[in-house]
Amino acid sequence: MHAIEPFYNWRNLYVASEDYRSPFFEREYSEFEFTNKVYNFLLHPQWDDFGSETLFVKIIFADYDKNFAIIELIGEWNDCIENDIMNLKLEVLEILMGEGIDKFILIGENVLNFHSSDDLYYEEWYEELEEGWIVFLNFHPHVLEEFQEANIDNYVLCGEDFEMDNWRTYKPTQLFKKIEQKVENRFGLPLLD
Repeated sequence: MHAIEPFYNWRNLYVASEDYRSPFFEREYSEFEFTNKVYNFLLHPQWDDFGSETLFVKIIFADYDKNFAIIELIGEWNDCIENDIMNLKLEVLEILMGEGIDKFILIGENVLNFHSSDDLYYEEWYEELEEGWIVFLNFHPHVLEEFQEANIDNYVLCGEDFEMDNWRTYKPTQLFKKIEQKVENRFGLPLLD
């Protein structure tokens, strides 16, 4: 896992540690010291710790004019023991929501497992977004099944419609438009300009 870096091809457009509205503003990173780990597996030092023992994030893009953020995840999502959704919501999502972000794309191709508790924080997050939405992009099928068993899919959009192996080939606003189109197709919602 130490060789898996967060997606970095958009760094010329956005860097969370340079964004004063980001929860990771002014965070410093080492390329040589590996301090974070999931169980016994070291993580690349570019991943951000938000208080979970097993799940780490990277805000790879945020657009405060179009009100969306793209966040990549790595590790094991554990609500049962670690209450990861509570920590994620309090330490990352609510800060972004306070800055007007109401559309979230969470990329989960590096999320190994999901352990559920209850769905209260997901419901709260969903309700607080009002006009916004939450998309889980590229989560593994077994993780999606775990989300469905826990009824998390009542509050987030996920599944086959939100699989895009080629997401890295897009610029962030292009990816957002593609996802927004899928959201519109799912719900018949009008696109916002």
